Amino acid sequence: MTKPQVSAYGSWKSPITSDMIVSSDLSLGEIVLAGESVYWIEGRPEENGRSALVKWSADNGLEDVVPSGYNIRSQVHEYGGSAYNVYDDVVYFVNFVDQQIYRQLPGQAPTALTAAPGMRYANLVLDKRRQRLLCVREDHTGEGEAITTLVAVDLNGKPGAGTILLSGNDFYSSPQISPDGTQFAWLTWHHPNMPWDGTELWLGQFDDNGQIEQPQLIAGSANESVFQPEWSPNGVLYFISDRSGWWNLYRWQDGMVQALLPMEAEFGIPQWRFGMSTYGFENANSIISSYTQDGTWYLTRINLENGECSPIPVPYSTIGGWGNVRVGAGHVVFCGSAADKPTSNVRLNLATNELQILQKATHISLPADIVCTPEAITFPTENGRFAHAFYYPPHNDAFQAPADEKPPVIVISHGGPTSATALKLSSRILYWTSRGIGVIDVNYGGSTGYGRSYRQRLNGQWGIVDVLDCINAAKYLVRQGRADGDRLAIMGGSAGGYTTLCALTFHDVFAAGISLFGVSDVEVLTKETHKFESRYLDSMIGPYPEAQDIYVARSPIHYTEQLNCPLLLFQGLEDKVVLPNQAEMMFEALKAKGVPVAYVPFAGEGHGFRKAENIKCTLDGTLYFLSKIFKFDIAADIEPLTIYNSTFTAKSA
Repeated sequence: MTKPQVSAYGSWKSPITSDMIVSSDLSLGEIVLAGESVYWIEGRPEENGRSALVKWSADNGLEDVVPSGYNIRSQVHEYGGSAYNVYDDVVYFVNFVDQQIYRQLPGQAPTALTAAPGMRYANLVLDKRRQRLLCVREDHTGEGEAITTLVAVDLNGKPGAGTILLSGNDFYSSPQISPDGTQFAWLTWHHPNMPWDGTELWLGQFDDNGQIEQPQLIAGSANESVFQPEWSPNGVLYFISDRSGWWNLYRWQDGMVQALLPMEAEFGIPQWRFGMSTYGFENANSIISSYTQDGTWYLTRINLENGECSPIPVPYSTIGGWGNVRVGAGHVVFCGSAADKPTSNVRLNLATNELQILQKATHISLPADIVCTPEAITFPTENGRFAHAFYYPPHNDAFQAPADEKPPVIVISHGGPTSATALKLSSRILYWTSRGIGVIDVNYGGSTGYGRSYRQRLNGQWGIVDVLDCINAAKYLVRQGRADGDRLAIMGGSAGGYTTLCALTFHDVFAAGISLFGVSDVEVLTKETHKFESRYLDSMIGPYPEAQDIYVARSPIHYTEQLNCPLLLFQGLEDKVVLPNQAEMMFEALKAKGVPVAYVPFAGEGHGFRKAENIKCTLDGTLYFLSKIFKFDIAADIEPLTIYNSTFTAKSA
């Protein structure tokens, strides 16, 4: 066995390069089952981030379904989701460039079903009896806030905008038609709620003209979040609610809401996108569901006759990814990952428990000698509470650090902030750990997966609880001797970028920060952001303008005189969620002040980066930036960044 080379943390040579990641990585999106075939969305960095539709079948394996000129992605709520569906081998989808609905018959080119500029569509459901699609429509043709409705799109008429079925509320989602075609269920909610705060589940009947009549509120309120209504094969309506403090399964039967399996576990997730699914029906008497406890996901079978729950053992700690569990006849398909397994779409035979990997999110061959063993940790934080994180230690069998050196560590603050991170084998995390840089991925207070009360720790406390939890995660590692307290960095995107900027501005713990499309001015954000999130901060900071003083106090842009920490900013110039001026204001302020700062804008990118060259730039640019701040040599040539107000040489080591 070759003796490891002694080299400083951060300077280890890694076989995982940014070129390898962007050429081999995919993002795996929403799964749809159609008979024995499986469909899903693939986000492809090498195709300028295009969302392609892929079909798997036992006979033909993998094949692209929609021509390469189409990009399947909805912009309803900006985050989209449920941008396609498949019935009898006919594909219905939303094309990104015009946001219109198209139909593609087998062997034919796509044709438009809508022709309504300024309209956006999502959550497509076939009403076969009436030959129409039911979906959510977001109308941007007027002045002011977009108007959201539930509409019907005729499959046989001239392309138009669709006929309104339900209107008047701020938001709609999750249209579901009963198996016999007579009943219709949907979710709705109102400002200032987000769907994880409070939604309403309604049930109505179709009249002879296909309109909705006799609407009845059956579950949900401003203080109860209902998620994923679903009809069983025998016509019983099931759903997930957090009325107990945990997102659990319920059903509507005999005019009553009945709890199915009460437990301190989360069967639901925050509805950031349309079409998210954590459960489905094996048959009329059995549900296959995923759920999470203490950051780990499980798969289970629930007997609907006696309520018994039977675990289904699978070698994955994350099941469903972002709401990606679909149940078919005799099988379940889900997006899974684990500490030793990359994110993959997996098909499980429910009779034999045989697993088949249909597609991996990365096709990089990850050598075992550079794969670290992550650890789920619970650490003490403020007010006697505890928070959660996943720690990925530096690991590369070819190298070891000097005996007296502790590793630099990147603290990752996830976006949302009502979201969560999960344990996974990620090439983008191994990019750091294989070079000798530790990573701790934090599920700060406000994250999902730990019950409603944990999720609500951020109420009125955004920019405080999340920041302190990230700081305490870093301090926990330092106390344990697993991190160099002088070489701590914090990195996050979107809401995680805001946490990053607050941590750097209002505290003196981190030596560097990396903000990807992060928020620097929450007052500007609440004034300028899109409809879906326009009242999000009411709960996390306070109603605006009544709480304007708090908005100012929580905005790092107003306190740049306190920020003396080197900062790297990445920003998409087409971002409609966090506008580019958020990064630009911070960059100009720090540049004028004399703080080392770098700003990298990406033309043609929105909220999140999809293009290969830009993903590469964020990885290599961050490595270059940290090498200068933390003073380690880079073991490969990478493109240098321009860092203003620095004495760093623009040359990689």
